[in-house]
Amino acid sequence: MSIDVVVHSEFSKGKLLESDLADDPFTQIRRWIDEVTAAAVSEFQAMSLATATRAGVPSVRIVYLRGVDPRGILFFTNYDSRKGDELAENPCAAALLYWKEFERQVRIEGMVTKANESDSDSYFAARPRESCIGAWASLQSQPLASREVLEQRTAEVEARFAGGPVPRPPNWGGYWLQPESFEFWQGGAARLHDRLIYRRQADGRWTIERLFP
Repeated sequence: MSIDVVVHSEFSKGKLLESDLADDPFTQIRRWIDEVTAAAVSEFQAMSLATATRAGVPSVRIVYLRGVDPRGILFFTNYDSRKGDELAENPCAAALLYWKEFERQVRIEGMVTKANESDSDSYFAARPRESCIGAWASLQSQPLASREVLEQRTAEVEARFAGGPVPRPPNWGGYWLQPESFEFWQGGAARLHDRLIYRRQADGRWTIERLFP
């Protein structure tokens, strides 16, 4: 089987220079998020999240970025999912945000810890009711005999909480990815991309280094 070669258009959105960067990566990522938000980029919070087993077997999936502050990068999931199981035995993770419209990527690597219960409760309470019902109905990542089984579980949860609020399941909540590095990537003409990486030092300071594309 052959795969056709697709010739992509040149990157044309500009350069990323050291003088463009904030002193710390949290300020820098918020700048970029503000720009894609203002431009109404679709699904700008979609983030690839890579985890691995204790033996180093990797897996990756899309989650949604739900917060950025000095504690790290926040996302939510079922603690009993595959990603939750892997994070329990190997808390190292990597994430990637990609914004095609701006020809930009942000790569983040670090350790993951659970968010506190109040943060998880607050976020869960703000979700659409249907999503809250689904969080109770789904045994995420477990084998499912049929679609009908899932629909039946959903109906049972709807009946259980009919007429009242849907509380957060005890096995569902947030994680903070606490970065040890942030890499900001800007597409460049002739594939001469700009890659600038922040690395956290032992004293908490961040250093910035340029990488070959």
